[in-house]
Amino acid sequence: MSAPVLDIRNLAVALPRGGERPNAVEGINITVRPREIVCVVGESGSGKSVTAFTTMGLLPPVLKPVAGEILLQGEDTLTASKARLRELRGSRMAMIFQEPMTALNPVMPVGDQIAEALDWHDTKLSRAERSARVLALMDDVRLPRPAEMAKAYPHQLSGGQRQRVMIAMALANEPALIIADEPTTALDVTTQAQILKLMRELQARHDSGILFITHDFGVVAEIADRVVVMRRGKLVEEGTADEVLNHPRDPYTRMLIDAVPSAVPPPARPIPDKAPLVTTRDVEKVYGGGVLGGRTVKALDKVSISLRPGETLGIVGESGSGKSTLARCIARFVDPTAGEIRLGDEEIGQKPQRALHPIRRRIQVIFQDPYRSLNPRRTVGQSIIEGPMNYGTSRAEAWERARDLLKLVDMEPAGLDRYPHEFSGGQRQRIAIARALAMQPEVLIADEAVSALDVSVQKQVLELLEDIREKLGLAMLFITHDLRVAARICDSVVVMLNGKVVEAGPSGEVFGNPQHDYTKALFAAAPGHGRFDKAPRAPAAG
Repeated sequence: MSAPVLDIRNLAVALPRGGERPNAVEGINITVRPREIVCVVGESGSGKSVTAFTTMGLLPPVLKPVAGEILLQGEDTLTASKARLRELRGSRMAMIFQEPMTALNPVMPVGDQIAEALDWHDTKLSRAERSARVLALMDDVRLPRPAEMAKAYPHQLSGGQRQRVMIAMALANEPALIIADEPTTALDVTTQAQILKLMRELQARHDSGILFITHDFGVVAEIADRVVVMRRGKLVEEGTADEVLNHPRDPYTRMLIDAVPSAVPPPARPIPDKAPLVTTRDVEKVYGGGVLGGRTVKALDKVSISLRPGETLGIVGESGSGKSTLARCIARFVDPTAGEIRLGDEEIGQKPQRALHPIRRRIQVIFQDPYRSLNPRRTVGQSIIEGPMNYGTSRAEAWERARDLLKLVDMEPAGLDRYPHEFSGGQRQRIAIARALAMQPEVLIADEAVSALDVSVQKQVLELLEDIREKLGLAMLFITHDLRVAARICDSVVVMLNGKVVEAGPSGEVFGNPQHDYTKALFAAAPGHGRFDKAPRAPAAG
């Protein structure tokens, strides 16, 4: 057996005094060998990213390693100087970050950024050799038209292309260790499948070991050789992928696996036979053109849907499919170019902005990232009462409603006086739901509202949304690229591709017998396809 490229021994990293526990991680032992992918799995706060950043020497000053060793091909990075760590980063170890748009330089062509990674560690390359190496790396990670793509800026690339650039930068100097920190979380299922397949191929070709940080057991099933499960800073289980996935020993591991939603919908529930609350007919949205001319993009092409009170309609598709544009048109955040949008008996698609004030409270949106959608300078209570007070609700009544709403989303009313940063991601999303409900809407639009959450928190928020829908009789438009999530919560599903509806119907029919090739491709691309697709139990009577 070959020697490890990474050997973490009894690692402990202290939290600042007054933290929820003494150490961010404690007693961590992990090894990664050449050509091996070790997945580190756990919820937010488990310590998996702290472990990765400690290995790279990128911890913030408030966190301090207090015990253990991190051996990179036998060299302890914990005792290495800052200068030595700079030499090691990029040459013998490299990191692929979760969000490439923030990791890449927005004002530098991507080819130059890959070249910079080469220049830092190999100053002997001639300009021609460097250019050839950059194009070879871009070709290696399956970027189309490398010579043309090298001149592009990050904002001109898709999310999957930006992630491929990050992988090319990580591979530039053929490091022994690659650390991938949630590199596919924000990607569509087909792009995610491509990136995972690519990493498998490149890892074998370059003899690298990969430490892969994730909270998605679908990804684990797709890519892992071995699995390490962490909880609250400690290692609770480890073993081969087969051992951990098929024979988990720790209750926490079993809970995480059980929380993965199935792509088999639950039994259909009865929907009240009422007139649709939201209807779109032949809605189109065209961007570009205008008085200055230029290229136009048809984001929506004659889209027709209907949503009844008490129903959850899922809009599924990849980035660029038009699903979020459709939601924004229905919420009237953007103006449709053509077509009809009706809220009950009222046509709202062509109303001027000044006439939309009464409509706003009837349609509310829960966004993907609650930390960005909540004002960090306002307390939770101030954020929740703002909307109702703008529509004439008294301060006293608004505060009373806010307290009731926090209870409805399973949070303590005392949290009204705290700020968003004092809550976890799942708690912030519950707060965002409470804020939307404060307006007493008829329609709730959830735009990728659970895609950034840990699988166990995701399950809790989905159950909460189902409960709220039942209690309040809301109509819900659920935007997602995750087919398992759509199967879990949606009564009906609309599949979109390039601005068009390519398939629609009850969830059981679409998921049980997809007709369109694109829908079939989405199912096939889902990480861990087939492994977690078990039929859910019908809810207990009463």
